[in-house]
Amino acid sequence: MRREGATAARRPRRLLHEGMSMEVRRATVDDLDAWGRLRLQLWPDIPADALSAEQVAMLEAADRCAVFLWEEGGVVSGLAEASLRHDYVNGCETSPVVFLEGIFVAPEHRRRGVAGRLVAAVEGWAREIGVRELASDADLANTISHAMHRDLGFEETERVVYFRKEL
Repeated sequence: MRREGATAARRPRRLLHEGMSMEVRRATVDDLDAWGRLRLQLWPDIPADALSAEQVAMLEAADRCAVFLWEEGGVVSGLAEASLRHDYVNGCETSPVVFLEGIFVAPEHRRRGVAGRLVAAVEGWAREIGVRELASDADLANTISHAMHRDLGFEETERVVYFRKEL
């Protein structure tokens, strides 16, 4: 899948800040522990073993999933997980679309542009595979996520409330 002339999203973007290396890069099997710790913070209600199984599945499906990590000074402190969806995605006009399945930045690293760099990496991956739309969602009550999405250029397309009836 790797080709010469790769986009910036595929090549680690290294920055230096006061002598400290910072980059957005694709996750590898070597990142399972650090990446897993971030996933547990993002989805604390999901059992750790289920989250770990998803990580392995995402790495094995590199043609349909991409995981980008923010690393600063050797510490992984942000993630963006995306997948290629062929099913209908609310508010989108094309198919397939890349869907931002999850994004998380450790609290001490927020409000410094990390989420924007992670989303830019996802956008680069989407362009590289020929996709024209990036979609995402957020819980109705998660107004912080709504603001982050707006700040990163997403437009709200609709609000949905799901219902269930046990039979």
